[in-house]
Amino acid sequence: MTRRLDIELTSRRDDGLWTWRTPGAKQPRGTVDAALVPSSAKVGDVFRSEAEFELDGITVVSVATPVARHADRVDRIELLGSARPSDGVSVAYASGGRRRHRDDDRPDDDRRGPRADRPGRPDAGERPERADRARGRPASGARSGAAGAGARPRGAALGGPGAGRDRPEHQRPDRQRGVQPGTIHRNAVLANLRPEELPVAEQLLRGGMPAVRQAIVEQNTRARSEDRAEVAPEPLLAIAEALLPRINLAAWKDRAIAARAGAKDTALRELRSVVSGASTVALDDEGRELASVLRETLATRVTALRDQWIGRITTALDEGRVADALRNSARPPEPAARLSAELAIRLSEAAGAALTADLPAEEWRALLDAVVDSPVRRTVKPAALPGDADDAVLTDARRAAGYVPGLAKLLGLPIPPPPGPRRSAGAIRRP
Repeated sequence: MTRRLDIELTSRRDDGLWTWRTPGAKQPRGTVDAALVPSSAKVGDVFRSEAEFELDGITVVSVATPVARHADRVDRIELLGSARPSDGVSVAYASGGRRRHRDDDRPDDDRRGPRADRPGRPDAGERPERADRARGRPASGARSGAAGAGARPRGAALGGPGAGRDRPEHQRPDRQRGVQPGTIHRNAVLANLRPEELPVAEQLLRGGMPAVRQAIVEQNTRARSEDRAEVAPEPLLAIAEALLPRINLAAWKDRAIAARAGAKDTALRELRSVVSGASTVALDDEGRELASVLRETLATRVTALRDQWIGRITTALDEGRVADALRNSARPPEPAARLSAELAIRLSEAAGAALTADLPAEEWRALLDAVVDSPVRRTVKPAALPGDADDAVLTDARRAAGYVPGLAKLLGLPIPPPPGPRRSAGAIRRP
């Protein structure tokens, strides 16, 4: 595939070839056959040409019309149009509020009546409330007891699929923006490369060594179809291997600078990815300084999130909200976060003491779900089964005994059953 390129002739060689460079460049970048250049051409002329950019260099395939030199150009804007004077632009504002009635411009016989008089539309008193329509539920007057005002989708209170909108801000998924790297270091590396190295470097930036190998295969396939000589892959792969450390370092620096500039807004997973990527490149002094700053930033943010997480659990326990403390413990700020031994023991004892016979069956089941999802489930020892336990509660308790071994004694099981595969929140509960 050819591209348009402006070339400046720099010298005429004895073998009939012209050397050329891009206008304004210091060094020549290739040669062009004299048969493609007009016979009146001289050194310094600039021509518009078509060139093929391949891994082994740039090949000029055609030379078109000459381009005027900058010194001959006149920076002037030409105005096209008639010389007759015209009126200024007039603006007419629509009346009647924020939007115009869509029937105002229609003929009288095509206008429809008021919205309430149209056939097939219910009266305003029969239509559901706006908030009910947005939630996809019937009007408040048509709700049943199971779908009443106090009902919520199953799993919303247990951290299930419907819980995202009801969570506090600190418990919602991380939706911070990703790193948008610049191109300063990559452009600096490309500017210092030789002409034959540029196509290889561009492929490295696109996809590393696999991209270079794929480009060689595609170019040789095209050369065979056009009866041209194929490119030897070994020299190009050697160039790519030599350029790879510089390209990787420049790409990492661009990401690191972007992450440092938006350290507070960058998502933790992106910041952690940039920090871990520092171990895969050969860092120079500037790179080591960037990596050190990003490690400190990451450690500071992770420590702050851990402290907030521990604070929410402790506050919930102090206020007697055992279920909230268990649910918060199941959502650490990062996978490596762990509860301290003292807090884990306190949470486990509070959960066991809360599972009493006086607790209603539904609340007991909800608290058991929170225990199963928590990291202290193996050490929780429920005080008793609910007094009004039915077959459904006992079935759920037997199923949960694999996760909470303390239930086995209450159920009369000599050995707790195997826990089975890891379940999602609210999976034990059944309608």
